[in-house]
Amino acid sequence: MAADDAAARKGLQELDDVLDDLDVLLKNADVAGALAERGVNISLALTAAWGLRAYLHGDKTTAIEDLATAAEEIAARAGASKKA
Repeated sequence: MAADDAAARKGLQELDDVLDDLDVLLKNADVAGALAERGVNISLALTAAWGLRAYLHGDKTTAIEDLATAAEEIAARAGASKKA
C-alpha cells in the first residue's frame, strides 16, 4: 500500500502544481488581456479556480461558496450583456 499512497500523494501534488500554474497564468497581463477580449472576467476566473482547488482538497464549503459566486456572477453578467 505504501507505493499506492506515494502515487496518490504525487498525483495530488501534481494537481496543486497545475492549479498554481493556472493561478500564475490568470494573473499574467498578456493572458488576462486576451481573456478580457473574449469577455472573461479574471477575478471570476480566479474565484472559479480557487473553488476547484478547494473542492479537490475536500473543502466542500469553500468550494460551494467560490463556485456558486463565480456561476452567479457569470450568469448575471451574461444576462446583462444580452439586454445591452
